[in-house]
Amino acid sequence: MTSNFWRGFWRLADPKISLTSAAAIYIGASVAAGDGPFSWTWLALTLLAFFAVEVAKNAWGDVYDYDSGVDLAVSGEDRTQFSGGKRVLVDRLLTRRQTWGMAIGFGLTGILIGVVIVMFREPNAFWIGLVGFAIGWSYHGPPFRLVYRGWGEAVVVLIYGPTVALAAYLIQTHQLSWQVFWLSLPLGIVIGAFLWVNEFPDYRADRSGGKFNLVARLGRRRASRILPLIYLAAFVVLAAVPLTGLPQTVWLGGLAAIPAAYASYQVWRHPETFHRSRPVQPAALVTFLVYSAGAGTGVLLG
Repeated sequence: MTSNFWRGFWRLADPKISLTSAAAIYIGASVAAGDGPFSWTWLALTLLAFFAVEVAKNAWGDVYDYDSGVDLAVSGEDRTQFSGGKRVLVDRLLTRRQTWGMAIGFGLTGILIGVVIVMFREPNAFWIGLVGFAIGWSYHGPPFRLVYRGWGEAVVVLIYGPTVALAAYLIQTHQLSWQVFWLSLPLGIVIGAFLWVNEFPDYRADRSGGKFNLVARLGRRRASRILPLIYLAAFVVLAAVPLTGLPQTVWLGGLAAIPAAYASYQVWRHPETFHRSRPVQPAALVTFLVYSAGAGTGVLLG
């Protein structure tokens, strides 16, 4: 039973997904490092706060996806390391009480760290934290259940791009920045593309459980034709970012076009089955990591 508990915790912590927050924080921190004094302590607390909220969101999301029947409907051949839910309830790694306990415990931890940041570092971080936590709950939770109504992709673009990056920048510099907004917007878009790719394996299960994200609404074939356009939008924005005053070295983020092109090609050709034999989901993850590393390091080099 103890081993099941820790396996369940590891699934909810899911470092693969937590990398989304870390990638956005790196963008905000990279710009902040060039704009004034930099605090590693407050950066670490920012990372911990977002990590705690991520675990909480994964926990309550697993409960709601279990109750809707979505996780139960995912077939064995369509389940991957990147989709199909955390399945801590389906696989009986955690009880419902334990899962809610993690949701509440990590949620309160994130809130407590946020209070420390607001009281001792940056009062205006309260508003970003409030909006972020409310949207994090509403992604799966009632009354809005955004991901079930086709708003999940837009939420991911805005939260894991500008919102998290601006929060990291604000905590360091006590101000907001349009440069951070525009540099982080392509990151949000490519993270949204990562979600888009991960929705393909769950297509049938999502529709059966009433989880009508955009891939479930469009169908896999039509959705596969949109993926390249999503990536294209991100790189078009990146191309214009130096107009904000940031150095052209941010174009190092354009290296992400390589895994993005691979993912787009495979999804276009095999929209029904790519997840069973081709590393498209890992390529989509590498895309946003390369963008973050390239664009953020480009700021530092410039």
